[in-house]
Amino acid sequence: MTKTTRSGISLVELLVSVVMLATLSITILPALASVRDASENEMSRANLMALGQARDQYALDHKDRIFSYTWRAGESYTMPDGRTRTANDDQEAASNQNTEILMRRTGRISGINKIRTAFNRLPHRRFSHLVLLDYMADTNEVFNESTVAIDPADDQLLTWHERPLTYTSGSGVPYSDNMPQGYDDDFNWVGIENKMRWAFASSYQVVPYAWQGDGPTNIYVPVADTPHLYSVNGSPVMLGRRSMTEVAFPSQKVHMHEEFDYEQPRYPYFAYDHAVPEKLMFDGSINSRPSGEANDADNPADPSPVWRQRYVPLDTFPIPLGGLGDPTELNMRYRWTEGGLQGVDYD
Repeated sequence: MTKTTRSGISLVELLVSVVMLATLSITILPALASVRDASENEMSRANLMALGQARDQYALDHKDRIFSYTWRAGESYTMPDGRTRTANDDQEAASNQNTEILMRRTGRISGINKIRTAFNRLPHRRFSHLVLLDYMADTNEVFNESTVAIDPADDQLLTWHERPLTYTSGSGVPYSDNMPQGYDDDFNWVGIENKMRWAFASSYQVVPYAWQGDGPTNIYVPVADTPHLYSVNGSPVMLGRRSMTEVAFPSQKVHMHEEFDYEQPRYPYFAYDHAVPEKLMFDGSINSRPSGEANDADNPADPSPVWRQRYVPLDTFPIPLGGLGDPTELNMRYRWTEGGLQGVDYD
């Protein structure tokens, strides 16, 4: 008589296997996420260090200047499409230079995707890094070949970067579909000249004093209702002519910093006290201390009180920790340090 053997597993064995796999998942997945976050954080630090090294070399090649836009009012410059532009002020000249760099580095000189000039935005605010990238790149290199200005945890910006011609409705680019409630509602955000630039943005912010004077007059200053726009105090001139030697305490002064802390839940904006964004200091070191340990901010036009304001997000950007409309006012810390380049951010 032949004995038959049963193949397969019983229901009990299957349930035991499922429980074991679930337990392993609960144990392993958080650890894997932690490893991923640590890896991305190290890559972001490496990006900032590379930018710092390029900044120092730029200064050596440009009479000690901190990288920024150099085109000037009253001078004529030739654009890649052959046109000549002469600006009425330094902001307009910088906008022209911003367009020239993007045209030349992308080849988008004519046609429907031609790079358009964003005269309604101060290019120093979010796009000073393009001057440095232009300096760093090989002659024929295009900007979508490098991600050194993007935090590897900034998945949203990486997506825009990979699809530079996708910025119309349905693209996910800020304000490509509408003007949603609760977000920064300046109507200029919906302009195509601004939407097409998100692919070339950076995860890292440049402090305003790196491209303008210390104040209190003839500079751009913060405004209360949005952290994304600045107002004019006087008649700003000579934008982009700051020197590295003007920084009094290079190891204690922030130059560039992550806009968001992507290693914490909900990606807190840099101005939250518990946020720990990586920061490139003027001496080339990387500062990983919490924002709350930095010295207080002030408004250069009125330096006596601590400068605080609400974080109002741009469309598609991380929302405030208290939700849209959160009235919490944040100390803007190293963005607007008392004393400008002569000030100290971290004691």
